[in-house]
Amino acid sequence: MHYGSLPGATIPICRRFPHRMEATSNATATATHSNIRQHTERLLAALTDGLYERETAVNLAFLTTVAGESIFLLGPPGVGKSLIARRLKHAFEDGTSFEYLMSKFSTPDEIFGPVSIKKLKDEDKYERLTDRYLPGANIVFLDEIWKAGPAIQNALLTILNEKIYRNGDLDIAVDIRGIITASNELPPRNQSLEAIWDRFLVRLEIGKIRRFRNFVSMIVDTKDVYADTVPADLKLTQARLDEWTAQVDGVEVPAEVLNTIQLVMVKIEEHNARPNQANNQIKIYDRRWKKIIRLMRTSAYLNGRQRVDLMDCFLMQHCLWNTPEHREVISEMITDAVRQHGYSLAINLGALKKEVRELEADIEQETQIKSTREEDLLQPIKEHFYELEAGNYQFKGRLVDIDEFRGLEVDTWKTTSFYDAEANLINRIKARKGGRENTIEVNFNGQNYTFGLTTIKRERTEIIFKKPHPVMASYWDERIEQLQHYIGEQQQKLTEQVPTELNRLGENLFVDSKWAEVVTANLEEVRQALEGLQLRLEKGQFAYAKLRGV
Repeated sequence: MHYGSLPGATIPICRRFPHRMEATSNATATATHSNIRQHTERLLAALTDGLYERETAVNLAFLTTVAGESIFLLGPPGVGKSLIARRLKHAFEDGTSFEYLMSKFSTPDEIFGPVSIKKLKDEDKYERLTDRYLPGANIVFLDEIWKAGPAIQNALLTILNEKIYRNGDLDIAVDIRGIITASNELPPRNQSLEAIWDRFLVRLEIGKIRRFRNFVSMIVDTKDVYADTVPADLKLTQARLDEWTAQVDGVEVPAEVLNTIQLVMVKIEEHNARPNQANNQIKIYDRRWKKIIRLMRTSAYLNGRQRVDLMDCFLMQHCLWNTPEHREVISEMITDAVRQHGYSLAINLGALKKEVRELEADIEQETQIKSTREEDLLQPIKEHFYELEAGNYQFKGRLVDIDEFRGLEVDTWKTTSFYDAEANLINRIKARKGGRENTIEVNFNGQNYTFGLTTIKRERTEIIFKKPHPVMASYWDERIEQLQHYIGEQQQKLTEQVPTELNRLGENLFVDSKWAEVVTANLEEVRQALEGLQLRLEKGQFAYAKLRGV
């Protein structure tokens, strides 16, 4: 939804939450999306049944599969990386998988299939028999991916990019839905692996089971973890997957999400520009950003929504890191962008604040006359003393306690302590405040002596208020009324037109519920900011109205 610019103000047209669709025209669509959410939730529950602390990995693997992307799992042997791929196969009605443990001796024949002797002999064609190998599978798991040789890597790049395998002189479209790769290390540098590393959109580190209770349950569990636990009615057919894939493209990406992505991009650029990060660059190219949007759309769709929300933005933490050291930095960038700017930019809060500041400055300039003059202020010595100015007196005592001096009066003598330059007590005699400002009078050996106290000159600003011209006051009233009306509209929309998905932030199937607090905190900060701006307008109007005697 677009809101027109504020009359008489400089606030540009800004985009806010879209109107809710009329129930009559969207009842069917809403029911359909709800069914997709329920289907996905039940399917993920079946895929993770009997697994411990592997829900995130399975859910993200499924998400990338539906999005048509690939996932890389980083972790030591024995933490269930291959198990995730085998479980994922059961999500599909005709799921077939291909698994292979790479080594430096692996050959293309072992991955893509042997060369057909018959074709080579009878037709002089170099083609591979791919049916039971990678090109013939729809779920692929490649362990120790970085050990693959250049020939295998080059063929994989084409499959990852275009879902095409060149078999001899033919380009064959492969039906690979999900590619899961794994290793216990990141790609070694200077081995030309950057291209294939960049193709893995989601990168997830998997470790051992952390909770002891889950660890005990895992080691005593006798269930077959490789068994198919997905009911037949939940398995995805090719037709349903094609339908979902097409509908994902229609998911809306609202302004607050695009703003957040832009801010994350800026933060990454600022990180890379720091001199101490020259060897620790976070390099993200255009293609990856486009794929991230596709992943977010898929997440929204499988969660039963027609638009991406700010919770989906936290998927970026799995897509933007190149080294484990980057993950915390990326997470902070995303959190900061969502918390500080997610919805505030969507309602153009910055422009509204600027408009209020300009109005306040205008009122101040017309109603206040400021004059500056120098004045002598007592200068504390050693924090607790004032210092007597030097004089030709026999009186010993350079310092007087600040509290004691403040307790003196002009017409009354009072026994007072005096100290030397090192703050040692050396005299207790009668004293009183002098007749001139910043002086003390001392009665010493039957005579009265007046000492000045050390001061410092400082500027003091005095403000004289003046009554504003009626024409100016009328103009301000009009601007304040317009601003208050605009703020009232935004407050009403925050209450009435907040996207319905915000009520289910903690239920995102692919994002940890802990991030919901970041999104809602931002929304509350926007509410408080609007209330604060409204109060400032009221105070400003009251101030100049009082000067007018209104």
